[in-house]
Amino acid sequence: MKIAEVSERCGLSADTLRFYERSGLVRPVARDRSGVRDYAEADLMRIEFIQCMRKAGLPIDVLKEYVDLVDAGEHTMGDRIQILVEQREQLLARMRDIQQTLDLLNYKIDLYQNKLGPGSKRGRRPVKDSARAQEMAYAAPT
Repeated sequence: MKIAEVSERCGLSADTLRFYERSGLVRPVARDRSGVRDYAEADLMRIEFIQCMRKAGLPIDVLKEYVDLVDAGEHTMGDRIQILVEQREQLLARMRDIQQTLDLLNYKIDLYQNKLGPGSKRGRRPVKDSARAQEMAYAAPT
């Protein structure tokens, strides 16, 4: 598969794919007779894994360490597990933070919708009590 096809399939730019190869995240890709990259299914699996891990927040250096361990062989499985467990813990912490933020947003939306009442339209209403308005704006659920 040519780089343009991989780029479209994975939603990555050709520059990003080349960076992955230069940085060692992806093994050197085979070339056809004309010197054009010809990605194999194994390359695509690795790229998709890298994408998933990047979305999860893995820094490039940690990801590079992980793929180097994979390339080194099965005797590195313990080290790989350690990296994955650490990253899972970090991701779970981020998810808890995101959930707290989502809870606050839902609370604020409910608070404002209840204040406006059913059928009210968005818009500005005069603020009669600025202290109460501030309290509403910044209050968090208890």
